[in-house]
Amino acid sequence: MSRGPFDGTAAPPTLRSALGRFATGVTIVTCYDADGESVGLTVNSFTALSLDPPLVLWALRVESPSLASFESAGRFAVNVLGEQQLELSRRFASTAPHKFAAGRWSAGRFGAPVLAGALAVFECATTSAQRQGDHVVFVGEVLHSTAHAGPPLVFQSGRYRSLGEPL
Repeated sequence: MSRGPFDGTAAPPTLRSALGRFATGVTIVTCYDADGESVGLTVNSFTALSLDPPLVLWALRVESPSLASFESAGRFAVNVLGEQQLELSRRFASTAPHKFAAGRWSAGRFGAPVLAGALAVFECATTSAQRQGDHVVFVGEVLHSTAHAGPPLVFQSGRYRSLGEPL
């Protein structure tokens, strides 16, 4: 096991392995494209940015076929998944067609599809989309949010995980 400071020379697999040690929640980020079709994908690069004003951010690979839809949509929703939504997460992480055929989806109040039964939903207006390295970082102002109790779906070291009992 190697230890020491990151010197910028780590190979991508080494860096990916180190970054994977950080556990994250799992979300499905959605929007409507220019034709009014639902677009969505599994994202674990989601985080809160500010409470005042209420801002969140997430990142999408530059090579993603969904990038143009999110850049032009102006609105998006972040649907935070619970443990019971593992298969939905896998579906939206794949290239499977008709992703929205699974789950109970409806039009949100602010212009993006929202998932019934999600632990939390953040309906947002895009305030910024900036290319940073091989990703575009989207910042959104939260226009509406909901939250429900339940165990979250967690991703760590390339695998889905369950949380144990609270400490």
